[in-house]
Amino acid sequence: MIIEPRMPKCWRQQTKTHKFCPGCGHGLVLKALGQAIDELGIQDKVVFGADIGCSLLAWDFFDVDTVQTHHGRTTPVITGLKRANPDLVGIAYMGDGGGYAIGSQHLVNAAARNERILVVLVNNTNYAMTGGQMAPTTLIGQKTETSPYGRDINETGFPTQGPEMVAAITQEGAYVARGTISNLRQLTGYFKKALQNQINGKGFSFVEAQSTCPTNWRTNAKETWSFLENEMSKVFKVGELKSPATITEGKEGA
Repeated sequence: MIIEPRMPKCWRQQTKTHKFCPGCGHGLVLKALGQAIDELGIQDKVVFGADIGCSLLAWDFFDVDTVQTHHGRTTPVITGLKRANPDLVGIAYMGDGGGYAIGSQHLVNAAARNERILVVLVNNTNYAMTGGQMAPTTLIGQKTETSPYGRDINETGFPTQGPEMVAAITQEGAYVARGTISNLRQLTGYFKKALQNQINGKGFSFVEAQSTCPTNWRTNAKETWSFLENEMSKVFKVGELKSPATITEGKEGA
């Protein structure tokens, strides 16, 4: 007997394969997000916004209303849709470049205004779609196409700590967390809490998901997982940074 892995119901096809590179973590992030949407039963209310970059390849994953935006502009587009129709559940999906570089001003201002949306940011420490250039989240000493000798903090500063920044500038009612594809149960729980926080109308929700990029990291399977769990985890601490006590849906995984 062949048993296919269960896919989220909100996926357009139960057997749909993703378009990302082998070993890319986007597929796992999207699976966790889809699972959260299913468990909350909000498929018919979701509007999914996909940023330019690798994130754009998620445009036809879910059987929900979807919009593609210009690079870095997903947050204000979803904000506008949510303001026009508060009953919608708005999700802005992007990479570290779209959220921490060209779209950083939108992230900061949406967080400061306490917009009732969810921003999902996938952190794989590089600009993956354009060839692996240095990104805001590139680790100190990490080699990329534009930092061939490793990231030098004297020239380019330190890796961006996005959730820490968002937690610092948001008001009471915001939900902020950082998860990882190495713990999908926990990541799904974070997504559920973030979505429930939006549904409850409490405030801005932000989840960063640590992800993998073996194509641009130039790593094999063992090296890829080691970099994610050992190197990235030292710099980007996994956990909830801000969580309103009123959130009762979703449980953090072990």
